[in-house]
Amino acid sequence: MTDTVLYETAGAVATITLNRPAALNSFDREMRADLAAATARARTDVAVRAVVLTGAGRCFSAGADLKAGFKSGVEIEQILNEEYRPSLIDIAEMDKPVISAIHGFAAGIGLSYALVCDLAVMAEGAFLLCPFSSIGLIPDGGSTWLLARAMGYMNAYQLAVDNERLPAARCRELGLVNKVVADDEPLASARAWAATLAGKAPLALARTKKLMRQAATHSYADAITSEAALQHLCFDSADSREGISAFLEKREPRFTGA
Repeated sequence: MTDTVLYETAGAVATITLNRPAALNSFDREMRADLAAATARARTDVAVRAVVLTGAGRCFSAGADLKAGFKSGVEIEQILNEEYRPSLIDIAEMDKPVISAIHGFAAGIGLSYALVCDLAVMAEGAFLLCPFSSIGLIPDGGSTWLLARAMGYMNAYQLAVDNERLPAARCRELGLVNKVVADDEPLASARAWAATLAGKAPLALARTKKLMRQAATHSYADAITSEAALQHLCFDSADSREGISAFLEKREPRFTGA
């Protein structure tokens, strides 16, 4: 990993920072590779229980670095599948909650990274932008799925074709982000939230994430069955016994992920 992506830990929280501030954290080949390495590291590090994703400098990310140039549509397809997909899937599928800390703006595939996270904290002066149609392209990085699932078809399609800047307050109304905070607070707020989540039962958080990620494609009956099977595993865990004991003894639980 080079310095286009920074990886740091504090306690059980890892912070991944997109670090090309002079280029508004736009993605070039090196940053795509570095981010994939960082998300893989966070996914497999047993000491990490929660992750924060943010950007250095003025914004979260301006999306793909168009100045780098592309040779063909075939190359674009390959880059999306082989270079962006691994880190996006890591975020979506890792057993740990991932929180995006959005300041300035998140645009293009930067929007996809902001929204694929499980939770989002956004600066009150920040905005989201889906600019693809203005350059004859379509939303990518899974953003068609993410936007439609969060906002509903009509709102998502409007955002994609109108290229409108969506301010933080409206993002909160539409359910795209969880919290809107002062412009200088997204990272601190996301880290504090991550630290709180890191103290909760890891197995319960992981299995809740898995079930809710599946919710869009599962029937209600399937959800009941899946919940029952995973609740069985949770109830038989040491963390469940610790949680129940702590509740009865009126003390803070000490979860180990076992």
